[in-house]
Amino acid sequence: MKQFRYLKNATTLALDADACVGCGECQRVCPRSVFAMNGKKARIADRDLCMECGACAKNCPAGALSVHPGVGCADYIIRSWILGPEKATCGCGGGCC
Repeated sequence: MKQFRYLKNATTLALDADACVGCGECQRVCPRSVFAMNGKKARIADRDLCMECGACAKNCPAGALSVHPGVGCADYIIRSWILGPEKATCGCGGGCC
C-alpha cells in the first residue's frame, strides 16, 4: 500500500522551503512517507504518494505546508484498499473516478 499511486501530479501539496524550520514533524506524521529531510529542511521526496490527508499541514509549526484534502481523492485510495480498485468510487461527485 505504501507505493499506491492514484493520479500523477494531482496532489495540491505545497511546501514553502523558506518557511520550513526543519523540525521533521511532517516526516513523522505522514502516513505515506512523502517527506524526507534534506539537511535542516524538509523536502517532498515523492509527491505522488500524497493522499492529501492534511496531517503534515496541520502539524507544521511554521505553516510551511499546505494541502487541500480531497482533490487527490484520498477517499478513492482508501476505498480501493478495502473494495479493490475495480469496485471503488470516491464519492466526491467530482467525476474523477
